[in-house]
Amino acid sequence: MAINIAIMGFGTVGSGVAETLDINKDVIAKRIGKEINVKYILDIRDFPDSRFAGLVTHDADEVFSSDIKIAVETIGGARIAYEYTKRALSKGISVVTSNKELVSTKGPELLKIAAENNCCYLFEAAVGGGIPIIRPLYKCLAANKITKIAGIVNGTTNYILSQMKDEGLDFVTALKQAQENGFAEANPSADIDGIDAQRKLSILSTIANDGAYIAPENIRAEGISAITTDDMAFARSIGCDIKLIAYFEADEKPIAYVAPALVDKTNLLFNVNGVFNAIMVDGNSLGRAMFYGQGAGTMPTASAVCGDVLEAAMGNPSESRAWTSESVEVMPYDEIIADIVIRVDDASAVVVKGYSCVYLSEEAILVNGVKHKDIAELISETGAKSWMHYLK
Repeated sequence: MAINIAIMGFGTVGSGVAETLDINKDVIAKRIGKEINVKYILDIRDFPDSRFAGLVTHDADEVFSSDIKIAVETIGGARIAYEYTKRALSKGISVVTSNKELVSTKGPELLKIAAENNCCYLFEAAVGGGIPIIRPLYKCLAANKITKIAGIVNGTTNYILSQMKDEGLDFVTALKQAQENGFAEANPSADIDGIDAQRKLSILSTIANDGAYIAPENIRAEGISAITTDDMAFARSIGCDIKLIAYFEADEKPIAYVAPALVDKTNLLFNVNGVFNAIMVDGNSLGRAMFYGQGAGTMPTASAVCGDVLEAAMGNPSESRAWTSESVEVMPYDEIIADIVIRVDDASAVVVKGYSCVYLSEEAILVNGVKHKDIAELISETGAKSWMHYLK
């Protein structure tokens, strides 16, 4: 018995999905007892040099009126991908995607349509590339209350920061190198401004928040373009490294933000370098676990997409993955309490009143439990030159 599928969008990830399903077809058939057959590849382009060229169609009507059971959406963006995803789900065709923009902005609606039509909307590859994280949160950790998530979820920014640390490059040079190596887009703003991480955190925090939707626009996002080589040297001097951290914490109102942080050398995220991603999850029964691996790339991401294809082929309707239609209220950024490091000229001459502090070096003081809205006053009182979040 074969299950026919269509791949919508034959770019980097879509082509990897076709390749993975083909080279592993015997293993897949043995594991799920069914063959997965790519019947169509829907794209506006032709691919005459591809061995899958004969499967390409430009006609969406042909695809949606056929006997396909699963559609793989690797188009990207939130316009055509949204239209095709709605169309498929409304016809009872399961959809698998790596599209974090679409999932984070339209997830509540699309999951509802999937549930109403007894099919799946699955998106393991939307966060962390090839790293399993969505399914573990839904299944393996289902008996836990997720209390905290802290992760490096953008490979581009992690590569840039790693090059600044290891090679002494400034931000502009490191970004250019990332672009030359194919790790950054020509327009890198979604990565370097924290927007990509913001979308991924929206997905993770919504799952951790038991489906109470946390929209990306409600998550404060700060990027890395202001980080300097001097900042990197300062971090190293106090046993830290600077990482762009996506952070969630369960509270009366959930806490969610994206920002650069000084990550202490004792933290599991400290040694995550280059284009790799890592996500730490704290559960009230589990304790702490870390999910680590390649956060981007053709085959790692295709691996995650194909895992969802297999799950959809085995039948796993989306009722249990329902998200609320409206975004819940999150903790206002100014009200969030955080640990920060302030940088001063002479720590021995600075007295920080009202907070628990640790003097880390001649220039650095760790200040615990500061509300964001009070940081400006703290900087003024201490004469600090700068501050940054601290992750132990």
